[in-house]
Parts: sequence; C-alpha cells; structure tokens
Amino acid sequence: MSDPYPGRPGRIAALKKALTERILVLDGAAGTFIQGYELDEAGYRGTRFADWPSDIKGNNDILNLSRPDIIAEMHKAYLGAGADIIETNTFSSTVIAQADYAMEALAYELNVEGARLARTAADAASSDDRPRFVAGAIGPTNRTASLSPDVNDPGKRNTDYDELAAAYGEEARALIEGGVDMLLIETIFDTLNAKAAIFSVQTLFDELGFEVPVMLSVTITDQSGRTLSGQTTEAFWNSVRHAKPLSVGINCALGPDLMRPYVAELAAVADCYVSTYPNAGLPNAFGGYDETPASMTAHMEEWAKSGLINIIGGCCGTTPAHIEAFAKAVDGVAPRQAPAQERVMRLSGLEPFSLAG
Repeated sequence: MSDPYPGRPGRIAALKKALTERILVLDGAAGTFIQGYELDEAGYRGTRFADWPSDIKGNNDILNLSRPDIIAEMHKAYLGAGADIIETNTFSSTVIAQADYAMEALAYELNVEGARLARTAADAASSDDRPRFVAGAIGPTNRTASLSPDVNDPGKRNTDYDELAAAYGEEARALIEGGVDMLLIETIFDTLNAKAAIFSVQTLFDELGFEVPVMLSVTITDQSGRTLSGQTTEAFWNSVRHAKPLSVGINCALGPDLMRPYVAELAAVADCYVSTYPNAGLPNAFGGYDETPASMTAHMEEWAKSGLINIIGGCCGTTPAHIEAFAKAVDGVAPRQAPAQERVMRLSGLEPFSLAG
C-alpha cells in the first residue's frame, strides 16, 4: 500500500533535497533539557501514573504520556534554536528498556504519542521554504546481544537477536504510525543489536509496502576508536552499509575534540550522508558536562568547513543554546560531498554494489 500519512512523502522528498543544498541541524539532548525541570517521583508520575506500583523517576520517555507539555516545550525550544530535524522522545521506548519500570505494555503508546508530539511541533514551525522534519529515535536498549552481563560467565546473554528484532520492529511500527519522517537507529554500541534493528525495520517496510529513510549513528566508546563490541569506525560502516541508510554518523560518549578523527574516518568511506552529534565533552566529577556552546562550536565549524558533515547536532549535555550556536556556525557552509562509490570500495577493499532500487 502507499504511505497513508498525509504529507510524509512530500516531506521526505524535501528532506532529501535539503541535504543536497546545506548542512542540516539536528536537535540536542533530551535528558539534559528534562533535567532542568528537576522532577521528583510525583513529577514523573503525573495524574495517570499516580498509583503505579514501582518507581518511575528517571523514565524520561513516560513524560510523553504524563507530562506532554514538557516534551512539547522541548521540541519548541530546539526548533526555535534552529533545528531542522527533531528527535522523538523515545530513546528507551522498547519493551526491553521499559521492563525496568514494569511498563512494557506502554511501549507502543509511548512511541505513537512521542511521534505525534514531535510531528505537531515540527509542523507548527515549518514554512513553505523551510520544512522541519521528525526523526523517530530508536535507542540501543539496555541489553547487548554480543557481550555477557556477567564477567564470570563470558557466554551468558540477557537478550538475543529475535527478542531485539521484535522489540525494534514494534517501536518502528508505532513511530511510523505517529508520523515520523525517518527512523534514527542511534547510540549503537553493539553492531549485532543494530543488525537486529535494521532487519526488523526492513521487514516492516516489506509488510507496509512503503519505506521511510533510515539514519544510523554509532557510539565510539573511548579513545581506542572502537565500539563496545569491538569494531572500528570503518568496520562498523562495512557491517551496515548493505542497509543503504540515508545517513551514518557518530554520537554520544565523546566530546567534539576526541570525536573528530572518527568522524573524518567515516566521512572518507561512507557513500551516504554523514551525521555527528557529540556530547558536550566528557562528564566531569559531578556527572555534568562542561563544553559551552562557544567551545563546541569552534570544533563544529571546523568540521563543517573541512567538508566532513551533512547533519550536525548535540548529544548529552547540549542545550538549545548549543544548537543555536551550531546552526549559526554552519549557515552558508557547503555540505560534505560523499565520495564516489568506486573510491569507497577501493578504500574499504570491497567490490561495488548497486544502490539502485
């Protein structure tokens, strides 16, 4: 069947056109924005969950249902700062992650409502000459298919591929129902988790009969230059390039100074658009982040002028003030041009494949 959501095909076309013309700006951290409200347990519960039998403080995604006003205000703030793309507040809205709060049954609703809140905000901020877009955020879950949760039992796993694929598929379906323009599989620390997400999304597209663009964003966990499951940036790209993503990028874990070499490595080999949204530095002794809008922007502007990026935003510790500074810094700077596929293949030691279809 064709896409039943009004306006989405046109917005996807506008998104792809915009990416050829300029660097697009992604929003900043949801958690940092929400922390500013200093919500207590009652603040997270609201009226609907006043009698919930377990603690839910810290479950930021539940605010889609208990405090939608906060989430709507967050989207409005980032759009006002200059974001072209806002993420849904659904980073942990899988049945797997919501099990921590005994809220698995709410996962689908969390995604639908998270998408609707972002869609409403983006539509309100859009104009004919500058549409705004919604990315459905799909986080990595709090489990890993490749690593043991028990140092004394290397073979142990607390999830598997099929469980992950089912959880990701449910989330993707709900986000599309809610009206997102694309899906963002982000903060990938385990490539096997990401492969489960990619498989579930592609299976869903086959079932629905239409597609939305897919963005991928990996996390390089430290200065070793590897993911938690052990891959280098280039190895990660070669593991997921078959998915033909709209973009591939790096987010979280590192500040812009430490992240740059890995962004440059990805920009040299990826034959799709490249995104990046670093943390505001490394956490300080109090768990906060010290990079200011000005200090981060010095790096981000250099990345843009060096031709490394197509989409830029912020992760942990970033605020609307950071995004506003980034947007001003990249305004008028030409976007990265993807290397020719043949060159990418030579760099990666692979044979070219067709991107048609």
